[in-house]
Amino acid sequence: MKSGLSFTALLGVPIFYRAFGRLVNGDARAIYQREYLRVKPGERVLDIGCGPADMLEVLPNVTYVGFDGSAEYIEAARRRYGERGRFELRRITPGSLSEFEGFDLVMANGVLHHLDDAGAHELFEIARAALRPEGRLVTLDGCYTSRQSAIARYLLSRDRGRFVRTAPDYEALARSHFPSVIAHLRHDLLRIPYTHLILECRP
Repeated sequence: MKSGLSFTALLGVPIFYRAFGRLVNGDARAIYQREYLRVKPGERVLDIGCGPADMLEVLPNVTYVGFDGSAEYIEAARRRYGERGRFELRRITPGSLSEFEGFDLVMANGVLHHLDDAGAHELFEIARAALRPEGRLVTLDGCYTSRQSAIARYLLSRDRGRFVRTAPDYEALARSHFPSVIAHLRHDLLRIPYTHLILECRP
């Protein structure tokens, strides 16, 4: 019988997750904020599946609410970021939306590829309802493409998320809920070969 944690299980441990992220991310978060999130001081931000909330490292002073289902991640976020945000150990649902409205930005970073189509549709529904009329949803996920490297395709196949999709598949889900969807493919955000799809969605 094998002992010890698998690599996948280790990613559920905040200190390991953060260390691995620092190893492979480089300037990815800063680029993501500068080019795609474009969060401004004072805005209201809802982070669905926030993990340990490390996006706060690159965000200005905002009203931040993060949700995650992992007690370890939420505890790590509360310890590290304290009063910078509100960190909720629960799953946001359509029934809880009356508490969370009028956001300038909803982000779901690395979430869609963990959800089947029904779960993805629910996320888009929640995000649209949580946004103010001029707000945006931004998502970031691993993505299969025909021109990615064999290493990137292999790494995606080993991802903890079981629903890594192609760009058209992600876009089709988003367009079921948002009339304006802009897709950006990136092969260069990490220090390792990997393909990301970023979606910017507007009501």
